[in-house]
Amino acid sequence: MTAGEPRPDPDALLRAAEREGRGRLKIFLGAAPGVGKTFEMLSEGAARRRDGVDVVVAVVETHGRVETEALVRGQEVMPRRAVPYEGRTLHEMDIDAVLARAPRLALVDELAHTNAPGSRHPKRYQDVEELLAAGIDVYSTVNIQHVESLNDVVASFTRVRVRETVPDRILEAAEIEVVDIPPDELIERLKAGKVYLPQEATRALSHFFSKSNLSALRELALRRAAQAVDAQMLDHVRSLGVGGQWAAGERLVVAVSELPGADELVRAAKRTADALRAPWTALFIDTPRTATLGEAQHRRLAATMTLATQLGAAVATVPAPSVVEGIRAFLTDARATQLVVGKAKRSRWFELRHGSVVDRLVRETPGVTVHVLPVGEAPVGRERTKRRGQWGSPTGYALTLAGVTGVTGLASALFHILNLGNVALLYLLPVMAAASLYGLRTGLFAGIASSLAYNFFFLPPVGTLSVSNPENIISIFVLLGVAVATSQLTSRVRAQADLAAASARDNATLAGFLHRLSGLADPAEASRVICEDIARLFEVQAVLLTPSPAGLAVQAATKPDYRLETMEMAAAHWAFDTGTPAGKGSATLAASEWLFQPLKAGNRTLAVLGLAREAGGEPVRADRLPLLTGLIDQAALILERLRLEAEVRDVDAVRTRDRLRAALLSSVSHDLRTPLTAVVAAAAQLRQGATPDLISTIEGEAARLNRFVANLLDMARVEAGALKLKIEAIDLSDAVTGAAHDARRALEGHAVRLDVPPDLPLVRADPQLLHHCLLNLLDNAGRYGNPGTEIVIEGRHRHGSLRLSVLDHGPGLPPGREAEVFETFRRLEGSDRVVGGTGLGLAIVKAFAEAMGLSVEAGNREDGEGAAFALCFPRELIMRDLVMGDGAPEGMA
Repeated sequence: MTAGEPRPDPDALLRAAEREGRGRLKIFLGAAPGVGKTFEMLSEGAARRRDGVDVVVAVVETHGRVETEALVRGQEVMPRRAVPYEGRTLHEMDIDAVLARAPRLALVDELAHTNAPGSRHPKRYQDVEELLAAGIDVYSTVNIQHVESLNDVVASFTRVRVRETVPDRILEAAEIEVVDIPPDELIERLKAGKVYLPQEATRALSHFFSKSNLSALRELALRRAAQAVDAQMLDHVRSLGVGGQWAAGERLVVAVSELPGADELVRAAKRTADALRAPWTALFIDTPRTATLGEAQHRRLAATMTLATQLGAAVATVPAPSVVEGIRAFLTDARATQLVVGKAKRSRWFELRHGSVVDRLVRETPGVTVHVLPVGEAPVGRERTKRRGQWGSPTGYALTLAGVTGVTGLASALFHILNLGNVALLYLLPVMAAASLYGLRTGLFAGIASSLAYNFFFLPPVGTLSVSNPENIISIFVLLGVAVATSQLTSRVRAQADLAAASARDNATLAGFLHRLSGLADPAEASRVICEDIARLFEVQAVLLTPSPAGLAVQAATKPDYRLETMEMAAAHWAFDTGTPAGKGSATLAASEWLFQPLKAGNRTLAVLGLAREAGGEPVRADRLPLLTGLIDQAALILERLRLEAEVRDVDAVRTRDRLRAALLSSVSHDLRTPLTAVVAAAAQLRQGATPDLISTIEGEAARLNRFVANLLDMARVEAGALKLKIEAIDLSDAVTGAAHDARRALEGHAVRLDVPPDLPLVRADPQLLHHCLLNLLDNAGRYGNPGTEIVIEGRHRHGSLRLSVLDHGPGLPPGREAEVFETFRRLEGSDRVVGGTGLGLAIVKAFAEAMGLSVEAGNREDGEGAAFALCFPRELIMRDLVMGDGAPEGMA
């Protein structure tokens, strides 16, 4: 592929790749209710069903219309999910049922609908996005007044602002079919009662459904659909790398500069774009000359770009070696069909030396209509002031003269073995070096100095500046020509290198900024880093304000004690409320010394960033605005990620509390009822006389109740983080014996064998927590071990760690699910289903063990059926190790 051929756009290819495997969305777009969107969607769905496609009606709103209800009959309709809300029942689309059904196509009516509280997603379009992600195609409907970007426009002439909106990105990724009928026909349908009930239709005709409103809404719907189709067409041709303008719709670009009159050019472009009903972009080409602009020129350029934004244009700054190359590249990429440029008054001499940008654009942009407007006279004085440094530095001239002198000396020393042609070649070295290092004028100086030295020292008659042989004149002009050519090539390469370096710096800045923010988990720390980095990069003061119950509050600032005045706070609130810049350099509250930029994620404004210079002036130069915009977008994404993470943590905490509360109520209602019933019955028998068995029953069931309540209290302590450890040296033989004695009623019917060697080392632990752990393990073994079987408490010290195990002979644990037994209120399949218990005992064992630095394990016995639970003491909790066979101690832990 040659350099001039169009290539596939990587971003377009990436977007196409992301759509692979996803379902496709088709939207039936209407100007107003009643145009027949739902009818058309159901009709097309029925046609697809007849073609053999698996189609279901996920949700449809017929609004009592007979024709629509007739189309629903005969199609598979998914049942809706009932949602109780404020004493009544709402019915929403059951997204889980649709996902489980997995049709090829789902019909989802009213895309902008707001779901009932408690639904998985707040908006129906989010439900649709989940269906698309699952690979299910979706047909849906929406009215033009529900499109987010047109919400204000519609409200301006209908006097009705809808609260349910759909983001524009949903339409941009969808296939759009406009369902359109003339306004008169829609009004007739309304009068006939086919849209609303008669009393509602009369009120609607006098307000929303006037002919002027319907005509305007119809135009908006057609225009928005055309824009979506045009954008999708451009994205497709970019992904294919197809050249050409593809002028299915007009696309206008206005080229602006720092010259006076650029604001008039922008206004003219706005009028042209409105006449063509075309999207338009204000374009500034960032060339090497931009670095020579003064503060006044940067301020004028920033004002021009701000004006373009206020008039509804997209703005772009493109780096390029020259203005013509930059404009041509952007026109090709944007597939623009109209170009508006200004032509300043220049002298004939200037145009002869530099050429005409307008003439080159007319010649070199075929297929683009070029509008040329006068923009006044270029300021000559400023250019002269800025070009003083281009004459070269004294150091460059001195080094060049030294180089020519050195070559002269070398040529003189070697003249007896060199001819005049070789001497001339030697003088090319300082010429090329000077032109490459110091530019055109220094290179010309090197060429003249070399020519004079060559003439004076080597061309006969030697010692004079006359030339006896006319052929030698060619050598002099060759030296000058090499200087000019080398200087021009070097200047172009240097300009391209400067642009590449500037682009690399900006990319490195963006990457470094994102890298620093990505590793942060605290919003306050992220805000501080945002302020510090932006203040350092732009050499400004920065402040970040976030919403609080009392309004906007300073979250971070380069000066912690900085206070914003009333004007600054008003600008900050405006930027936050409207999502547009405010303050210095903007169109709103420009008297403020601060410029406030909103940090937005989607349609939500998260924070406001304020920028100001201590010495006054524009906070950010126009050529630096693209970098600032990129940093702000990245900062907004990071803040949105942190906000969502905090919300997820809050939701998880609420879900955990709800789960614990529900499980606790269930556990208390079932597991405490049995011992309470036994105690009440035994107490009733006391009236007839107490017996030892009766007293034993009361004591046992009361102890059981006490154990349940103790477990609940212990779990509450674990959840609240209120455990207080009292670490002591413990003899495990004594601890096991005490626990077995206290659990004797739970172990009734089982033989208990204590296999704990008396020479086990002492361990460091909390005696009470360890006792609770052993009691719960023994209680678990007594309940789940088969009646009459043996329960073993085994202690082993191997390889520097100590294990205390409780073994039973029972059904054991399901393979692969051993770790689940330690979850709160968890009871696994099997015998746990039929044995009472709160499901807290083993969770408490795990919590207490981890609090003491122990680990707990669950598994099945290796020597037969049954479960095995072990408390593992690490080396650092063992006070002394076993003595080695030779009598020497192995070591101290």
